[in-house]
Amino acid sequence: MKTYMAKTNEVQRKCYLIDAKDKVLGRVATKVATILRGKHKPTYTPHVDTGDVVIIINAEKIRVTGNKLENKMYQRYSGYPSGQKSVKLSEMLKRAPAQVMYLAVNRMIPSGALGNKVKTKLKVYAGEEHPHQSQKPIPLEI
Repeated sequence: MKTYMAKTNEVQRKCYLIDAKDKVLGRVATKVATILRGKHKPTYTPHVDTGDVVIIINAEKIRVTGNKLENKMYQRYSGYPSGQKSVKLSEMLKRAPAQVMYLAVNRMIPSGALGNKVKTKLKVYAGEEHPHQSQKPIPLEI
């Protein structure tokens, strides 16, 4: 019995739709990261992109547990002196709710060439509407 290695041209991709309304941020992000990498498939191969496309809607209605709304900070650094900026999760949810979900999933995927390719298959929308009806996404419950 030989070990099966998936090939790029043999991968069958599906499109999943996840409604994040009243779901916990971290739990949704881990499930999405697993689907994006393809770990939910029996044909998973670490060095090949075997994952599926994921569309997340209602990112603005996500829940977080504990005191994370006030304690969790998002930081970025421009590279210049005094160029570090910090934003609380509560402010980030008001300004860019889709960015919160995107960053949660993005940071669960390994960096590198394959990780960058995997991250392009994630689509996050703050509201109910999305322009991917023609892909016929499969609703996925978490």
